[in-house]
Amino acid sequence: MKTALVLNGPNLNLLGSREPAVYGAQTLADVEALCRAACAEHGLALDFRQSNHEGVLVDWIHEAGRAQAAGLLAGVVFNAGAYTHTSIALHDAIKGTGVAVIELHISNVHAREPFRHHSYIAPVARGVIAGLGVAGYALAIAGLARVAEQRD
Repeated sequence: MKTALVLNGPNLNLLGSREPAVYGAQTLADVEALCRAACAEHGLALDFRQSNHEGVLVDWIHEAGRAQAAGLLAGVVFNAGAYTHTSIALHDAIKGTGVAVIELHISNVHAREPFRHHSYIAPVARGVIAGLGVAGYALAIAGLARVAEQRD
C-alpha cells in the first residue's frame, strides 16, 4: 500500500482559532481525520505532518522524493502556508526530487492580498487546489491517487 504524505506549513497548527472567517472552524486534527478517511477510500496510507520551519519541510520533501522513487509514496499534498509565496528552497526541493506534489490552499489566495497571488510551488506542482476549504485536502488526495495510478 502506497502512502500519501500531507505536509502543512507555518501557522497551520493554529487552524480552528486563526482567522476562522478565512480558514474555517476545523482544527488540524479535524483535517488529519478527513485525510485519513480520504486515504482509506483510495487505498492509501496516510503520513500527516506540520512544521513551522522551512528547513524541516525541505527535508521532508527530500524524504518524499526518495520514498516515491522506491515506489512507496503516491505523492505529497502540500499546504506550504506563507512559504508558498516566499520559498525558492521549497520550489528547488520539489523540482530536484521530482516528487509529485498537489499544492493546496484552504482559502482562495487569488482573492486575497496581492502578495499571496504568486506561488513558488505552483510551477513544480502537478496541480493546485485553492479556495475549497479543508474539503480541498480530500480532493488533493484523490488527485494523488490518480497520479500514482498513471505512474504505475
